[in-house]
Amino acid sequence: MSNDEPTAAGTGTESRPRSEAWKTALTLLQSAKPPFVPEGAQAVTALVQFPPGDPGTPPHRHSGPAFGYMLEGEMLFEVEGEPERVIKAGETFWEPGGDVIHYQDGNNRPDTWSRFLLTMMCAPGRPMLTLVDEEELAQRRHLRAPRPGT
Repeated sequence: MSNDEPTAAGTGTESRPRSEAWKTALTLLQSAKPPFVPEGAQAVTALVQFPPGDPGTPPHRHSGPAFGYMLEGEMLFEVEGEPERVIKAGETFWEPGGDVIHYQDGNNRPDTWSRFLLTMMCAPGRPMLTLVDEEELAQRRHLRAPRPGT
């Protein structure tokens, strides 16, 4: 194969040099070993946007692992068993999904929107997101990491 190939015009008579940029175009942002993903799982990619100061989604769980990239602003992020932390634009996050409760994903800034890209593996026949009720939160309180001021 040569370094020259036909242009999009498809005539075969015009050619352009092949770019070498692809060799350095990829920057690895995150690597995680997710739990088992069952046959028939569905991959979903979503843009999540919260206005300034919004508390985000109430406590919930995802049926499979979720991988995220913070595009803009900041998110206060907390999953069961881990301390809450702030994720800033350009940073990544992930959660295993399944039985793990996702407590916080709200906008940590009162002055700007937060936007993040989320790719999830959804278990077959199960919703991507399920809210957790107050009774279950009380039953699992011992699994939540200590929070500042508590």
